Amino acid sequence: MKIIWLLLICCLPITAISQDIAVLKYKGGGDWYGNPTALPNLIRFCNNNIKTKINSKPETVEVGSTDIFQYPFIHMTGHGNVFFNEDDATNLRNYLISGGFLHIDDNYGMKPYITEELKKVFPNSDLIEIPANHPIFNIAYSFPEGLPKIHEHDGKRPQALGIFHESRLVLLFTFESDLGDGWEDQVVHNDPEDVREKALKMGANIVKYAFEN
Repeated sequence: MKIIWLLLICCLPITAISQDIAVLKYKGGGDWYGNPTALPNLIRFCNNNIKTKINSKPETVEVGSTDIFQYPFIHMTGHGNVFFNEDDATNLRNYLISGGFLHIDDNYGMKPYITEELKKVFPNSDLIEIPANHPIFNIAYSFPEGLPKIHEHDGKRPQALGIFHESRLVLLFTFESDLGDGWEDQVVHNDPEDVREKALKMGANIVKYAFEN
């Protein structure tokens, strides 16, 4: 019976199962648990401003678990190493091509690791820059110049990189922006209110896009 139930979950459209969000727990030693106040704050902002009804407490799911199929939106962050084994990569690919969406927010230092691991998930697809006229930048709030800069590290411009499957954006990698830091409680980084609002509005765009596409 359990096997049949798992097969049914994997075959259903992801958005038909829930409208909640989960944090992705991965191997490799990186701090997958970083920015603990970020997602709860983003969820609150979305529920108050774009009419979502997301559970206020995000769940945690492991990349190799079938539990990921219960969530239309999975968030991943960290500073350091990421490792996907073969089963992890297959499970994540199946999740994404069946309707799931993964947002990876580089909290500084993640890019060299995640870039390599994503080659296991989509061997024939590279991360490509998403143009500023893509719907993800105006689906709820307008960002005519694309991904906003929230925190400065190396003087590099923010980039929204993605992987598409059959013309649908299934994975978004936000780099040199630090959206998650902007979502955190104000006392964590002492960001001005306008900076936090900009980060939350971009986050709401990502959530809305993931739920509707």
